Amino acid sequence: MKEGFDNKKYVKIQSAKIRERFKLFDKLYLEIGGKLFDDSHAARILPGFKNDAKISMFKELKNDLEIIFCINAGDIEKNKTRGEYGITYDTELLRLINNSKKMGFSVNSVVITLYRNQVSVDKFIKKLNRMGIKTYIHTFTKGYPTDVDTIVSDEGYGANPYIETTKPLILVNAPGPGSGKLATCLSQIYHEHKRGKNAGYAKFETFPVWNLPLKHPVNLAYEAATADLKDVNMIDPFHLEAYGETAVNYNRDIEMFPVLKSILNKVSNTDIYKSPTDMGVNMIGFCIKDNDIIEEASKKEIVRRYYNEMNNYKLGLTDEDSYMKVKLLMNELNIDETYLDVIEPALKKSEQEGKPVISLKINKKKIITGKQTDILSPASSLILNAIKELNKIPDDMLLLSPKVLEPMLKMKKELNNNEIRLQLPEVLTALSICSATNPILEKALNSLKKLKYCEAHATYIVTNGDKKTLKSLQINLTCEPKYIDEI
Repeated sequence: MKEGFDNKKYVKIQSAKIRERFKLFDKLYLEIGGKLFDDSHAARILPGFKNDAKISMFKELKNDLEIIFCINAGDIEKNKTRGEYGITYDTELLRLINNSKKMGFSVNSVVITLYRNQVSVDKFIKKLNRMGIKTYIHTFTKGYPTDVDTIVSDEGYGANPYIETTKPLILVNAPGPGSGKLATCLSQIYHEHKRGKNAGYAKFETFPVWNLPLKHPVNLAYEAATADLKDVNMIDPFHLEAYGETAVNYNRDIEMFPVLKSILNKVSNTDIYKSPTDMGVNMIGFCIKDNDIIEEASKKEIVRRYYNEMNNYKLGLTDEDSYMKVKLLMNELNIDETYLDVIEPALKKSEQEGKPVISLKINKKKIITGKQTDILSPASSLILNAIKELNKIPDDMLLLSPKVLEPMLKMKKELNNNEIRLQLPEVLTALSICSATNPILEKALNSLKKLKYCEAHATYIVTNGDKKTLKSLQINLTCEPKYIDEI
């Protein structure tokens, strides 16, 4: 894969920028927008960006920071789910805490925001406490969002408990949007100033990229990724007025800025920021080294998002406006579905065979396919074919003996499983077992890492098990908005 992004430079200058900002205060509360771990979106649209880039950057600051996590009580009550992982927000929160501790970061506590005495939330708090994790409860802030005098008082932010912190940099993170990160930051800043501490606020939001053009494919890819949230990129009018410079931000931050500015100014008695862009510390735009590569990758991501939103609509998870918005972004860039060259071969093969098919582009040029058989799902067939292609194994050679497959199929039938075909996780497990006595298979399995960032397209909505496994191989998958029995 050709790289268009300088990851080493990013880690260096981003950590330096954050250090520069928190040196201005006794304490800096840094709101983390987007993903702290596993930023696969950034990795896809900025080839060269490493999934763990942000972690590498914060490791440079590890001795100076601690983390507060926030979660909305309503999200716990409703079992809100992270679509890309298929897990609830409370489970994702526990994953984030665990990952943070594994990385050696200090986890301060969890803040439960917008608490309303929900029974399910009380149970979750007990669970956190039994795990040794401190918890704090925030209710609705009196006067929010317009009555600044009440918000910045003992009746407003002052009604929230104060969270004891010891480091100069406090990261405020969450399992998803709407978790109350900003309110937690502002509440803490209020308490810190009452205690004589010069505490500040900043935001670390990767996208949109403020120093790229408004209609740059990178920024349009962010709009595509947040189509369901109705986010819109905009020129920051406050930044333009203050400095005469064009900067890109998004609607929610721009709309909230007058209120946020008033609150911060009242808390600190100083005019700290003149624009939402001022509040940010994002340096990612300075690390692009090949714009053509970045633009191409971003356009491909927009097409992927289009299919993702069509799938979500088919599954009843979103409305028609979401995928139509992404379609309009594609029109702006003068691209269509054919921009991903794996789509047409999959559709053609499926029409010829009358069966569900998945296509995969490997070695930057060759497109192979896998179709549904009596015993294999399309994803299973595809990966077996990919292994053969990567290792120059003859097509007529069986990678798995019938003696291995037959007991597995028999077991599935006996368990009355509706799907009797072997799914990809089962096939990979079987290959792993057989590789213990077969050096060819051992080598073949090691070649799977070559599929990282390869494009794939399915003519149907791939089952969760197959989809999760393809994702774990870091294959970029798109799917037609059709159920498998519609083909």
